[in-house]
Amino acid sequence: YQRRVHGRSQNTVTTSLLLSPFIHKTVMATMQAIITNGSGGPEVLSVATAPRPTPTENEVLIKVHAAGINRADILQRAGKYPPPPGVTAILGLECAGEIVEAKGAFKVGDKVMALLSGGGYGEYCAVDHRHVMPLPSSLSLEQAAAIPEVWLTAFQILHLVGKVKQGDYVLIHAGAAGVGSAAIQLCLGVGAHPVVTVGSDAKAVFCRDLGAIAAINYKTQDFVEAVATVTNGHGADFIMDCIGASYADKNMECIAQDGQWVLYGTMGGTVASSLNMGSILRKRIQIKGTTLRARSAEYKADLVSQFISHSMSRFANGEYKPIIDRIFGVEQIKEAHEYMEANQTQGKLIARF
Repeated sequence: YQRRVHGRSQNTVTTSLLLSPFIHKTVMATMQAIITNGSGGPEVLSVATAPRPTPTENEVLIKVHAAGINRADILQRAGKYPPPPGVTAILGLECAGEIVEAKGAFKVGDKVMALLSGGGYGEYCAVDHRHVMPLPSSLSLEQAAAIPEVWLTAFQILHLVGKVKQGDYVLIHAGAAGVGSAAIQLCLGVGAHPVVTVGSDAKAVFCRDLGAIAAINYKTQDFVEAVATVTNGHGADFIMDCIGASYADKNMECIAQDGQWVLYGTMGGTVASSLNMGSILRKRIQIKGTTLRARSAEYKADLVSQFISHSMSRFANGEYKPIIDRIFGVEQIKEAHEYMEANQTQGKLIARF
């Protein structure tokens, strides 16, 4: 209403209007999240208040209990792996928690895990309900947070991009990391023979305990010779390669006739100038590259559906196990990133809210 003050009109808002439901609903909901203050090292990470996401028509809203920490988070933090268009700048490609706004087959209160394009480092995240999976009955939320990104990456490489089969020798680089530890178990699940490369004897023991038939310390052994020995000269039928250029020539030497070679990372560089193209023809090799984050929503939905059919009962009965190295509180996120960058991990790192 208006009142006169010294001859002038003055707008006055009543207390009842300030407290009205309409005005209250316009206040943006917030949450705590790990944010990046520019690009750089772990020092750019901090916990701060951020807008709480609002789910779209096809999305659920998850109250995040735990989030997986991945190499992609390190790259995005450093400014080398920007999120796809329209995706939040908050890091985090996988999470586990509780449904607070439901869609599809899920209801409020369901415990779930989810594959994300970003946003896992927040108290809440919104995600396509088709990319959400029920929590396996035998697992904690921390264990579940160690599944979506790395297990779906390994599953995609072995079963959708490539076609691993019983009896194949599968060479897995970085075998002790999250994707590698998942891939070992997925190979065993179809009767293939996982052979891994690692950077320490301790990691070699870890991988053999998971079921790898051989674990090669690349710092002390030539993995080409080791693969030839363990396969009786046959070579690797399938190579899971997250290294790239620095391993290209050696991969070519140890891959078998009609072998499959799937590149999903370039930790060792992008340009392999000495690669012998004639060997690709002579050995009839299939070389494919793949990513997951930028795939379409439909592709991810199909991948998640196939993964559920293949894997959920195996998690429930203990055949498949998410492997956790360490769990950090969100306030320890800098230490978590430093630990990952030191390449000491054996399994997954988890951030817990």
